[in-house]
Amino acid sequence: MNKAILMGRLTRDPEVRYSQGMSGDQMAIARYTIAVDRRPSRRDMGAQQSQQTADFIPCVAFGRSGEFAEKYLKQGTKVIVTGRIQTGSYTNKEGQKVYTTEVIVEEQEFAESKKSQAENGYTPAPAAPAASNAPAPDADFMTIPEGIENDIPFK
Repeated sequence: MNKAILMGRLTRDPEVRYSQGMSGDQMAIARYTIAVDRRPSRRDMGAQQSQQTADFIPCVAFGRSGEFAEKYLKQGTKVIVTGRIQTGSYTNKEGQKVYTTEVIVEEQEFAESKKSQAENGYTPAPAAPAASNAPAPDADFMTIPEGIENDIPFK
């Protein structure tokens, strides 16, 4: 089984390109890197406790996931990415063989609210278009109309 689950922050805005699909339609390909904090080992817990290290994991999202990344993700956004690890290689201009490893994104979601991002010093991602019955962009919860207390399935 090849499954990777990562949580981290985007190191920069996604780079998005569109390729021509087999059926003639265009497909979004978004590339971004997330910084994933490493857990400190017991050996490192001593004097170097304040020093935090991270791994920088390249991710590639295709199709609708790529469009989502283009529209809503930006530098500093904390995300959870689920996907598979893919390795590859190519020969660069100097004739040297270069090996690559990246995560092919199957699912991606926000790992914190806009409010938490602001409190942590990160600028929130742009708001999704609101549906007519959706809460206001800055509201934490939707208001419940009066007189339906008995219709709520939980208390």
